[in-house]
Amino acid sequence: MKFILGEKIEMTQVWKNDKVLAVTKIAVGSCVVTQLKTNDSDGYSAVQLGFREKKEKNIKKPQKGHLKGLSNFRYLREFRMEDFDLKRGDEIDLNSFEEGDKVQITSISKGKGFQGVVKRHGFRGTKKTHGNKDQLRMPGSIGATGPAHVFKGVKMGGRMGGDKVTIKNQEIVEIDRENNIILLKGSVPGARNSLILISGEGELKIVPKEVKENIKDEPIKEEIKKENLDTPEKVEKKVVEAKEKVDEKASKEEKKEAKKEEKK
Repeated sequence: MKFILGEKIEMTQVWKNDKVLAVTKIAVGSCVVTQLKTNDSDGYSAVQLGFREKKEKNIKKPQKGHLKGLSNFRYLREFRMEDFDLKRGDEIDLNSFEEGDKVQITSISKGKGFQGVVKRHGFRGTKKTHGNKDQLRMPGSIGATGPAHVFKGVKMGGRMGGDKVTIKNQEIVEIDRENNIILLKGSVPGARNSLILISGEGELKIVPKEVKENIKDEPIKEEIKKENLDTPEKVEKKVVEAKEKVDEKASKEEKKEAKKEEKK
């Protein structure tokens, strides 16, 4: 199982062959494992992720203690899973997902406040005829007079929206890895800048905590992010390979620049 957190940006459209698809932009970022919950300690198995940093003055002391040694995160969310080979401080990024993946989306829908039965439940209302005053959008009768109370579950006016909504089998149309943006087919519940939980089947690629602490060179770190490294031996081997790739790219660029100067 793979998962990540993101924020809804906006809706737009993209061309795929001869078709125009309505898509939703989701800005994702690196999520850090802040806690691992197990059946023995917590009664259930889950992975808690931290997403989007915020100012230290807005973090309370209990949260500071919980995030000791890590950044101050704005969002903390959990994903239920039974078997995981993760450590606190490991990083999860966009490289776990590919175009064409089917994922599950969970978010909070837009809050619409108190609404009547026409908007909330799709009631038709009554006819706008002579003698029918102020009753066009009324609910009408809500039950018999015998029981002398209203039964539970009767469709009436009330608070609308602001609910947890889950959509399954949402397709990833396109991935912009440079800007960390996922384009999801169709609409996604929630207002702009609202938190989106994305999960799906497949291998979860991680960046171990040791890699983040020991490697500060961004090109090397980007090479390492592309694979799932769960042991120190794999990390060391991949670091050497990544350095070689970075050096090769740098030498090629130097040769290109030298050729340009010769032409001038």
